Parts: sequence; structure tokens; C-alpha cells
Amino acid sequence: MRFMLFALAAAAVAVPANAKEIQNVRSLDIAVSGAIRQHCAMGSIGDMDFGNLERRGLGIETRVAFDCNIPFTMTIKGARGGLTHTTMPNGQGPYSGVLPYNLAVEMPVRYPSRQVMSRSFNSRQLLAGGVISSNGGIATDGMRLAVELGEPSGEAGLLAGDYSETITITVSPI
Repeated sequence: MRFMLFALAAAAVAVPANAKEIQNVRSLDIAVSGAIRQHCAMGSIGDMDFGNLERRGLGIETRVAFDCNIPFTMTIKGARGGLTHTTMPNGQGPYSGVLPYNLAVEMPVRYPSRQVMSRSFNSRQLLAGGVISSNGGIATDGMRLAVELGEPSGEAGLLAGDYSETITITVSPI
């Protein structure tokens, strides 16, 4: 009980050290701060299987979840520069071993107003890497990818066999 009385007496006598300075204050600035963690996230994309490549005008379009709350640069690289024959990428005789393609990317970007950004690259450009900049905007509404196959360069068409390509999309904050 003695301890409680002592604590009450100390609280009743406590006076701010600079009480005279506080009496005439008309405004007071208080610093308030916080942070939001930056993130960029992309949904998964299934394999794009075109099936029989003898058919012309083949294309696949897909929607991809994409959300980036900071300005970004997207780099798209193709491993081989086209759908390439798995064992004979240079073809054989009059038959080509590479089928070129075009890749188109379309995404809404906010600046804060919404604008649609679109870029297209051919498979040869993707060997070096195609670059898309958000130019200070952010992306919250996903993106659309479209791959359209071109014509083989060989005089007799494509060499029989399996063809593949790996496309890598990398997103980096600006």
C-alpha cells in the first residue's frame, strides 16, 4: 500500500520541464511516416504447344497475371531465335531447322491514368532481348502475350522432327 501512495504522489507532482514554452504554442508539426514493400509478381504461363507446324498462320494468345507496384523494365529473351529443330537446328539440305515467330505484349499501365502499352518483337530480336519500359507507370491489370508463327526460310519448308524454344521474361525495378 505504501508503494501505491508513493506512485500516486509522484504522478500528481510531475510537471513538464519546459511548461512555459508549451503554453504559447499555436501549432505543432508531427512527422508521420511509413513504407510499402515494393513487389512485382507474374502468374505462371503454360507451355504453348502449336501441334502440327505444317499448318500456316498458327498463333496462341494468353492472359497472364502481372502486378508491379513500382515502375519497371521487362526484358524478354528467346533462347534460339525461333522454334528450332531439337537435333538439327541448322536444318538439312533444302529443309530449314528454324521457324521464326513474333511475340506481342500488351498491358495496361497506370501513370495514374490508365494507358495500354504494347510492343512486338520478332524471334531474332529476342536473341538479344526485347525491352519494355513502363516509363514511370505501374501495372496492376495483367498482360496479354501473343505468339504468332512465321514462315520457314528453307526452300522446301521445315525438316521433320520436334521443334522448341524457351522464352524468358524478367522484370526489374527501375
